[in-house]
Amino acid sequence: MTEDPRSIGQSASVVEAARLMREEHIGSLPITDDEKLVGMITDRDITTRVVAEAADPKMTTVGEVYSRDLISVEPDKDLEEALQLMARHQVRRLPVVEKGRLVGIVAQADIALRENEKKTGELVEAISEPSEGERR
Repeated sequence: MTEDPRSIGQSASVVEAARLMREEHIGSLPITDDEKLVGMITDRDITTRVVAEAADPKMTTVGEVYSRDLISVEPDKDLEEALQLMARHQVRRLPVVEKGRLVGIVAQADIALRENEKKTGELVEAISEPSEGERR
């Protein structure tokens, strides 16, 4: 788990979010309001909701495009529970929240470092499987 992860506010521009992701070498940022987690913005959100819509990333705020459907885990849960949540909801990054406050993020890379190859492979497969709405 990455403790005390970088976050960004809803009023920040998408350009600010993208630059912070680039600087930190990350693909998502938690969106916080007074340390309370309210959502996540991902590189995919930026691609599909800003770039693909030809919106101006300098004028578009994070609050206009971030993902509000939050899946999170509490810090006292074990890694197996985090794995199951990530697989079930097909997310690569899982915020760790204590009493509404963001305290960390568990990423697919964290799992790869701690678990055996079989378990890591199963997680990657479950996360990568297209959901019903994405199948062709």
